[in-house]
Amino acid sequence: MDWPHILAFNLTLLAAMAAPGPALLFALRQSIVGGFRTGLATGAGLGLMAAIWTAAALFGLDVLFRLFPWAFVMLKTIGAAYLIWIAYGMWRDAHQPVGSAADPGAKAFLGGLMVNLSNPKAVLFAASVLVVIFPPDLSLVEKGLIFANHLIVELAVYALFSALLATRPARDGYLRLKPVIDRISALILGALGLKLLVGR
Repeated sequence: MDWPHILAFNLTLLAAMAAPGPALLFALRQSIVGGFRTGLATGAGLGLMAAIWTAAALFGLDVLFRLFPWAFVMLKTIGAAYLIWIAYGMWRDAHQPVGSAADPGAKAFLGGLMVNLSNPKAVLFAASVLVVIFPPDLSLVEKGLIFANHLIVELAVYALFSALLATRPARDGYLRLKPVIDRISALILGALGLKLLVGR
């Protein structure tokens, strides 16, 4: 393994992070509503779980899922239910004051962790990317470096994301359109949860 492999992995990772999905949507709302610290804590949870999925793929969890499909289905069902629950809360609280709309501190971290835990397909995606990019027979140290690299990239991106979205213009814009934005976000998250639930 050398630097071109890491570069290719990081570019793929950045493209995946930029794609609209539960993680991006959740981080966006948490950063705007709760401010930089809440956004950063949320991003730390999201990033840690994403890196754990990559580590799981490096150590063959995708093979376990293929050997025991019921484990994948169980985890997928729990994850889908969690996304739908978040969507329900966002829809229900769309007209509530902004102060009660974001989880602070440890709750924000755990929320981020749970959002990315809710998508076990991430380990299958990571496995396919890793096979294409990295050489076979990686050492334990190299696997550890890939995990650490993934975590650092995730944390850096979410820190920048939080800093940009926690600004006064972003917050003021959100406050003007809070009911509409929250309801649209709830519909998107709910649809993603249903897709995860019924998808093969």
